[in-house]
Amino acid sequence: MQNLTFITTLLLASYASAWITPQGTVRARNNISVMRSISPNQSMGGSLHGQDACYLPLDQLDQEYFSPRIIQIAGSYPGLTKEAFYAVNSEPPAEMGQWGYDFSDPDGPQMGTVAVRGCEVISTCEDPVVIICEHFSLGVPLPETLKDPVDLLAVVDRSKNRFGERKFLVLEMPGEGLVIRAFATKAELPESATILGQVVFVQIPWLPCMKKTKSGFMEEDELY
Repeated sequence: MQNLTFITTLLLASYASAWITPQGTVRARNNISVMRSISPNQSMGGSLHGQDACYLPLDQLDQEYFSPRIIQIAGSYPGLTKEAFYAVNSEPPAEMGQWGYDFSDPDGPQMGTVAVRGCEVISTCEDPVVIICEHFSLGVPLPETLKDPVDLLAVVDRSKNRFGERKFLVLEMPGEGLVIRAFATKAELPESATILGQVVFVQIPWLPCMKKTKSGFMEEDELY
């Protein structure tokens, strides 16, 4: 059974699904939208997914996937009061094949929280953070019927702030902000770039326009 992650917060949380934003989370998501609305500079070099034998560590969900559910804690027992018991919100689960975000304090320094399913890659991360990436910005191919950007979860290990051949790196570029790129050799890395971390896991949601999975035939079970 996949591990469940419970968010230990007593604050009232705003909730958003993997790629559709309810109105209650507009302000929280606006900050993220502004940061990722600028397309990466293609002139700086480097590769996107599938270019020059560089591939992101993708993980595709299927239509039967149950996302770990983000649940608020009402308090501890004994000693729990009725007021504390009703003070927290119960949010709906994520849609099948997708995940949910938690924005406990949209005005605070923490942008939000998301539950990522347990696996060895996630468990061994020393200093993980999640970046919500538009699939176009990483070069990840999805069905052509999708005209709007789809949210992907990119888990970055900030402890891996060194070069790796064909590894997707989070770079700070002067005048451009953060850029995610891979390079075949260290010589291709711009001298002005500072390596902040490495992408170790990218989660793709299952969307209704994708093919059904688990047909019984391996060649038919590919999603994107």
